[in-house]
Amino acid sequence: MTVFQGDAHRDDAQPETQFSQTGFPAFKEVTIKGVVIAGTRSGSGKTTITLGFMAAFRKRGLMVAPFKVGPDFIDPGHHTRVTGAISRNLDGWMLSRAYNTAAFARAADRADIAVIEGVMGLYDGYDGRSEAGSTAQMAKWTGAPVILIVDAKSMARSAAAVVLGFESFDPELTFAGVIFNNVGSPRHLAYLREALDGRVRTPCLGGIPHDDAVAIPERHLGLVTREEHESSPETLHRLTGLIDDHIDLDDLWERLPELTGGSEERHPPISGRVTHKPLVRIGVAADKAFCFYYQDNLDLLAARGAEIVPFSPISDPALPDALDGLYFGGGYPELFADRLAENRMLRLRIRESSAAGMPIYGECGGFMYLGREIHDIEGRSHSMTGCFPFVTRMYDRLRSLGYREITLAADTLLGPAGTILRGHEFHYSDLESFPESDSLQTVYVLSDRIGRPKTGDGFQIRRTLGSYLHLHFGSCPDAAGCFVDACRIYRHERSRSR
Repeated sequence: MTVFQGDAHRDDAQPETQFSQTGFPAFKEVTIKGVVIAGTRSGSGKTTITLGFMAAFRKRGLMVAPFKVGPDFIDPGHHTRVTGAISRNLDGWMLSRAYNTAAFARAADRADIAVIEGVMGLYDGYDGRSEAGSTAQMAKWTGAPVILIVDAKSMARSAAAVVLGFESFDPELTFAGVIFNNVGSPRHLAYLREALDGRVRTPCLGGIPHDDAVAIPERHLGLVTREEHESSPETLHRLTGLIDDHIDLDDLWERLPELTGGSEERHPPISGRVTHKPLVRIGVAADKAFCFYYQDNLDLLAARGAEIVPFSPISDPALPDALDGLYFGGGYPELFADRLAENRMLRLRIRESSAAGMPIYGECGGFMYLGREIHDIEGRSHSMTGCFPFVTRMYDRLRSLGYREITLAADTLLGPAGTILRGHEFHYSDLESFPESDSLQTVYVLSDRIGRPKTGDGFQIRRTLGSYLHLHFGSCPDAAGCFVDACRIYRHERSRSR
């Protein structure tokens, strides 16, 4: 079935907006301040310190534009909780340089400072030969200087050698300073400062002691999400104190350079609004079970004419009215499987919508929900929607992790055969049963970040499409337009049948 048609059935056509190669209307440039928070390695404390900087800047009345390097969904959620602004992902592999810089400029519009949290260690990318996909690469692309976080626990003079190595590894990178984390005492910090003196150019901005009160709990997919771990006023106060009590923020502000940002003076902002009357209504699952979305995916759908309508598969007894499509992102359906199963009427309505040809897209956790059952770690079975005939099973070890590129092997709601998109895969579950069906198509050809073929697939039945991959529509902005077109065709079909 062809579902990617362009202007066919445009009974409700609106004046067209001209889109750039990023999928968004153009913008003009302004200037803001900005900084990258990077670690020497994963687990150095950069997330906590990033949140501390964001909270401290907000306390001063500054508007903060938050960003996260890499494909992670969880850290951006905590950024948003602290700043009140939507945090965006920047990624040197999934997205082109042009898309990253444009997305950065657009999201930084009207902010006073951009705070970018890095991924892994500063120079860690997707191979050992280049900076591709690294925090360092993104610092260069955005022009933002780096604050290096060094875990100083059980370290003394050797910390200076670490800083010197990072400073000299890439002379083209600009450092705003170094912060020592997990400092044991004021004397320990003084020792570390002495070790740096005369040996490195990067100034020491201060040292931060360990504080269990601001630690975010972890589980199998990383940190607990913001939906389940709210930042209380007391936590925000302690985060702010980490910076205010140990870092001269005013001095740092004066030394930060101005970066290029974006302004929408000629075009209204995209987030939550479109440049013309919405063409379709897409229901987006949004609750504790389904909370992993790239905001750019939603914005690109909105830019192409979709009204985003959130709903909860956990608690809503019915779908929102007059939907033309559904989008189920990732998350933790396995943790809420009993409640999802109990919501029988909603599951039945989703299955009926799939059978009627409604465009439905699910990824990772959303894909699991679109299957027949989820078997949890204890072996218990939980009924899901049954749009796909699959059963998925949870495991206590990682089943797949890494960047993925897909080529569509057939026409789908994301584009015609041959369309290429990029994304990321990270899950502890897998398909347990794979029943044959004449109506079920396998529609993805997968490869990893260096082009090696990978197992796994995308599945399509009627206009329902799903896989374990989290795709970023910014890697192929036309995918959002194709999704909207499929929803518009479905709406036209539905109106004709009445």
